[in-house]
Amino acid sequence: MFNINVTVVRKIVIFILAVIGFATTVKLSVIYYDSNFNPYALPSFCSINQFVDCDGVAQTVHSQFLGIPLALWGLLFYIFTIFLLFVNKLKHVKFLHFLKVFKHPMRYICALGLISFLISMILASISIFEIKKICILCVFTYFLNLFIAYAAVGKAGFYHSFKISTVDFIHALRIKKYLISFIVLALIAGGVLAYTATSYVLAPQVKRYKSIKSFADMKTNPFKSGGNTLGDKNAKIIIDVYTDYRCPICYTFNIMVYRMAKELGNIKFIHHNLPLDEECNHYVRQEFHEGACMLAKYSVAAQNQGHLWDFNSELFEKQPKTEDDILKLAKSLGYDTIRLRQDANSKDTSDRIQKDIENSIDLGIIGTPTMVMNGKIMPGIKPYYEFKEMLIKAGAVEKR
Repeated sequence: MFNINVTVVRKIVIFILAVIGFATTVKLSVIYYDSNFNPYALPSFCSINQFVDCDGVAQTVHSQFLGIPLALWGLLFYIFTIFLLFVNKLKHVKFLHFLKVFKHPMRYICALGLISFLISMILASISIFEIKKICILCVFTYFLNLFIAYAAVGKAGFYHSFKISTVDFIHALRIKKYLISFIVLALIAGGVLAYTATSYVLAPQVKRYKSIKSFADMKTNPFKSGGNTLGDKNAKIIIDVYTDYRCPICYTFNIMVYRMAKELGNIKFIHHNLPLDEECNHYVRQEFHEGACMLAKYSVAAQNQGHLWDFNSELFEKQPKTEDDILKLAKSLGYDTIRLRQDANSKDTSDRIQKDIENSIDLGIIGTPTMVMNGKIMPGIKPYYEFKEMLIKAGAVEKR
């Protein structure tokens, strides 16, 4: 009688823990949705600071697996745990006799709970050491999974629970009808996961990341073009672009700009220098993008020779360290290096750079890259498809 009571108590404890886990993962699913799909959502209660930030974690590529949010995987675990608690009663229902294949449900709960906890520890390591943010609700479910495993283990032990679970699974697959059912379910699940993992319908942050990374991984700019005009000379849509040649993100952004000019008509990009380098930018109070002012001077000098955009791309790609490196690069491209050097170090060039810097401050631009279109300031980088969609809405047209 005592053993029966202990078993009942264990089941009640597991049920309560699973219900708490279910409610927590529902909340995590809401946070994930708001963070990635709802631009008007307010910060969640567990986004406290830079480190304790549930919303920030939800926005990373690590908050999903195979295109499915981790919160939904957790939700599935808790639902399945509750199902296993009642499977012995359900198998007596006439049309649910097939559930008799679940012979040792408490062993399965123990094994799955421990596996979930071990996976959770991997996720915790990624969160702390790579993302450098933690989600307190996620951490709560990690230990909830361990408590479920501990409540289910009983006297059998974890190893025995894993062994029984594996043996039962193999025995079930030896029965033809269960093997066929498993294959069908596996194919359906595989199809769903293949769709979510490739369409990113539930993981837009992954789609954004991959889009940006595809440009960041380019060693050279395949869309580069020359001259002082990028886009249509008589375009109605003018986009002012503020960049810094030492800004790593600007390199990626720069390639996107060239591609937009190549694929879209009725747009023109105007280049502006915003070097975040104290050498020429007195708004910068400490050493930051050293050498950015020097590169900016030579881009202006190249513009005097009609080579702004071609040299712009070369400077981003080659990242010359010294003035001699710049002149060697210019010579290899056939530029007039004597004039280039004179122009780069002229007062006119310095004044033009200062004018760009002052204009950026007047506009409220504080970082690079930044686009300004129709008076709207768009700082930072976006996925290419978002930039393209935005320009098309503004009046750009696809080139045929």
